[in-house]
Amino acid sequence: MTATQEATIVDRDVELLERAAEVSDAMRRQVAKRIVGQHDVVDELLTALFANGHVLLVGVPGLAKTLLIQTVAEALDLEFSRIQFTPDLMPTDITGTEVIEEDRTTGRRVFRFVKGPIFANIVLADEINRTPPKTQAALLEAMQERAVTAAGETYKLPPPFFVLATQNPIEQEGTYPLPEAQLDRFMLELPIYYPSKSEEEEIAMRTTGEENPTVQAVLSASELIDLQRLVRRIPAPPSLVSFAPNTRY
Repeated sequence: MTATQEATIVDRDVELLERAAEVSDAMRRQVAKRIVGQHDVVDELLTALFANGHVLLVGVPGLAKTLLIQTVAEALDLEFSRIQFTPDLMPTDITGTEVIEEDRTTGRRVFRFVKGPIFANIVLADEINRTPPKTQAALLEAMQERAVTAAGETYKLPPPFFVLATQNPIEQEGTYPLPEAQLDRFMLELPIYYPSKSEEEEIAMRTTGEENPTVQAVLSASELIDLQRLVRRIPAPPSLVSFAPNTRY
């Protein structure tokens, strides 16, 4: 690689870094149109998105976990899908299923795979711990391999792909704890706390009016993929690498 090519790559990376800062600020402004407070959660959520990682939001009902994820999806201009996890949810309700179709010209019957809601860029797994482990396992391959296997065929999920899940940490009746294999696939587990008194007052003022803020898309799928590649190229210092394994103990 010549010096000119290296300089071009460096200039491109600098532009992407500046773009990442602009997008982060714009995302915070768009989210703030609907979400009061929770600034640390928004920053950590953006960190996971740029690092191409999944996120588990943990908090009691009424703290706008679902609204936060929906708002982020609108600001990213990505295909969004919501899956409400319930005890009777089946794995095929997530990944998709095969149906029999008849070819009118030949009269021959063939199987066709109908894609499920997992085939989206951002998937909201709402109340993920309310479904049995058998159904939870339907997410394992998708979250790790970004693919779904059905009837011996493997279907790639559209990039970028994120699973943003919510969970109630208090209510235990009718819930199924997430296994370690499932928890390991989340990059971050973010606790959602109650707002302060001033934030509650602002929430009350916002929700008693007729105004419904419109969220503008600030980032496309292709731009997000470029930023994710940039994050992968950023070198980690040896001191950080040596420290990371020690955090397990």
